[in-house]
Amino acid sequence: MVTAGKDRGEIIAQLQDVDFSYGANKVLEGVDLTVRRGDYLAVLGPNGGGKTTLVKLILGLIRPDAGQVRVFNAPPAQTRGSIGYVPQYTNIRPDFPVSALDVVLMGLATARSFGLRASSAERDKAMQALALVDMADCADRRIGTLSGGQRQRVFIARALASGPDLLLMDEPTASVDAHARFCFYELLAELSDRVSVVVVSHDLSIVASRVTAIACVNKRLHYHPGPELTTAMLELMYGGHDGHKCPVMAFAHGLPGIMVPPHGKRHV
Repeated sequence: MVTAGKDRGEIIAQLQDVDFSYGANKVLEGVDLTVRRGDYLAVLGPNGGGKTTLVKLILGLIRPDAGQVRVFNAPPAQTRGSIGYVPQYTNIRPDFPVSALDVVLMGLATARSFGLRASSAERDKAMQALALVDMADCADRRIGTLSGGQRQRVFIARALASGPDLLLMDEPTASVDAHARFCFYELLAELSDRVSVVVVSHDLSIVASRVTAIACVNKRLHYHPGPELTTAMLELMYGGHDGHKCPVMAFAHGLPGIMVPPHGKRHV
């Protein structure tokens, strides 16, 4: 299981001068990022800004066109066993015949670790992971009957079951209401004492949840070593359009017109 007490200054993942394109569309350019043990990093930015591509690079699912990606000082494809990944939420039918415990067992390394075929040691690991996310009482419930927030906690438990050192999450609160979202982010802050946490989101409320740093991604990456939203950042995020307030250029950092139409044009 994941354990605390390792060197919090250790570099977990590092991207250096990374470029990536889908065909002629350059998605990331000149990206530098370092994730250290104990970090709780929020990766924020608009849809299409390159956030999910960044996650895929760290997972080793794609390779950069230029630059270097290292995870635990090795190519990402060689270290996937040390990474827990929680993808974007997907709908699950209420009658889907799999329990929360079954879902967590799927996260263990052995392919046969599922349901009745799992060993007692594997079931113990899965239950420990569920307990970490306060879902042990729901172990026998069908995954499709749980709320969106509960399901996401189960998926985190699945990612934690194999004892990773890095937890990557892609838009984990897309299906979670506001109150559950706050509790969810607080859970991630607590987990960062055990495992480095990187959360990709366009939800600005994560900034209030004890993140240790913010990376704003919109083709280029701008790193903010702290959770505070400065006055300059707020002015970028909230601007005036024909007498009303709306999110404007939230993380454009000098790239005009990315999130909203040019000033003076009415929203559709």
